[in-house]
Amino acid sequence: MMPRLKVLFLSLATLSATAFGQAANQAGPGTLNYIEGQVSIEGRPVTPNSMGNAVLGNGQYLSTSNGKVEVLLTPGVFLRIGNDSTIQMISPNLTHTEVKLERGNANVEADQLYKQNVILIDMEKGQTQLLEDGLYTFNADSSAVNVFKGKANVFPGPNLEADVKPIEVKAGHNLMLTGEPAKPQRFDKDKSQDDLYRWSSLRSEYLGEANIDLAEDYAGVNSFYPGWYWAGGPFGYTWLPGEGLFWSPFGYGFYSPWYLYGGGFIYGRYGHGIYPYRGGHVVAGGFRGGAVRGGVTGGGGFHGGGGGLHGGGGHR
Repeated sequence: MMPRLKVLFLSLATLSATAFGQAANQAGPGTLNYIEGQVSIEGRPVTPNSMGNAVLGNGQYLSTSNGKVEVLLTPGVFLRIGNDSTIQMISPNLTHTEVKLERGNANVEADQLYKQNVILIDMEKGQTQLLEDGLYTFNADSSAVNVFKGKANVFPGPNLEADVKPIEVKAGHNLMLTGEPAKPQRFDKDKSQDDLYRWSSLRSEYLGEANIDLAEDYAGVNSFYPGWYWAGGPFGYTWLPGEGLFWSPFGYGFYSPWYLYGGGFIYGRYGHGIYPYRGGHVVAGGFRGGAVRGGVTGGGGFHGGGGGLHGGGGHR
């Protein structure tokens, strides 16, 4: 089969994570990071106790009935599956991560894509390649691809090996897959915020909250590498980038420990804890905006996630 795309390899150093001398837990593409309600792999139920341990392997199916699940793809990229939905893991490789949505709906929060990442979401009538950081939603029942933020190439038609010219879909546009070339249309992003969208926004908020505490714990630690890090509790793995500050498409911040170590600001707001949200600013450590830190407590007892220790793999 002729590949549509040339796939490169990411260095292990940029896509792995280690913690304060503790054994690292691998967290590669396909790891189930959060489980809510009725979820199964190959017909076998998985429960919240499987968070961070259950992994969707090559060719395996994951299904929900009255439930939702968050699946890790490459570091900084989250796949979330809604109620009454089924996906198949086509390829869990780090440089070629491909998932097929068989039924129902799913979305992808991409907080950082490397140029070597090839992330593909298949449906019956076409395939989508994510090109930029952003938020992408998919509905297998209506064959719809929505780009809330970012940019994607959509290859129409059921023959994924065919040499098909992609259709570029930009932010604020969607594409209805009919099996034939079509033109993207604008859509109302506010009216398209369904239950899975709102659930994904909440998950992004939790993960950003956990990121702040872990980023502070690892600030200045020489053994730090970017990737997935275990935050425990209701969070699962969160993402620590290698440098700088990244914003999720929902507006929550993901901070690199080196950004904080270099004196970078934490942008925050308040609810019942700390939320890394765009707006306002407080310095890392000590008091935040005149209030003692709330939310997740830090500490050295976290296990580092092995942010994707899988090899490459080519596009079909």
